[in-house]
Amino acid sequence: MTDWPDWWSWELELSPHLLKRMVDRSFGETDLRQMLDDASGYHANHEEGRWAIETSRDNRVWEIIVEPDDQEEILVVVTAYPVD
Repeated sequence: MTDWPDWWSWELELSPHLLKRMVDRSFGETDLRQMLDDASGYHANHEEGRWAIETSRDNRVWEIIVEPDDQEEILVVVTAYPVD
């Protein structure tokens, strides 16, 4: 069981980049929220201050990149993509 950080329970904000990728990769906000509910872990992203959430969708491994905003206490979802 993963021990999630405080920001895990914050409200989500969807970035403009993510909204474009949702169209390109054929998934919606409901799918995104389900992937977050099904997340199995997380690790630091190569971009400082960002995290990669490990999840799956349609029997494929996915990563969702998030950036916590400590001042606003929101979790910005930057992008999501299948891992090949």
